[in-house]
Amino acid sequence: MSQKKSPPKRYKMHVKTGDTIQVISGRDKGKVGEVIKTIPKTSQVVVKGVNVRTKHVKPQQEGESGQIATFEAPIHSSNVMLYSTKEQVASRISYTFTDEGRKVRMLKKTGEIID
Repeated sequence: MSQKKSPPKRYKMHVKTGDTIQVISGRDKGKVGEVIKTIPKTSQVVVKGVNVRTKHVKPQQEGESGQIATFEAPIHSSNVMLYSTKEQVASRISYTFTDEGRKVRMLKKTGEIID
């Protein structure tokens, strides 16, 4: 008997593309950057200037020289916190409603509304 595999879960992440975040653990701890891309399937984010890797690219045509390209590799979303540029502090988030009844994200430390 073979079991049917269910499709992978899509995880809800606390960060979105364009958010300013601070890295809270790992080699790049303390760095502040902007989220370029989110990968909800693996719960990872790509942050500008964080987790920069080098890749040696072979020459494609005859006579062309090889290159060393740098790129940002993804990191897990649990290693980042939203960052307030006004207060210069990282904070957890809470969800709250505006006067119009729209659900928004709010920084717990500062009360600053992100969305």
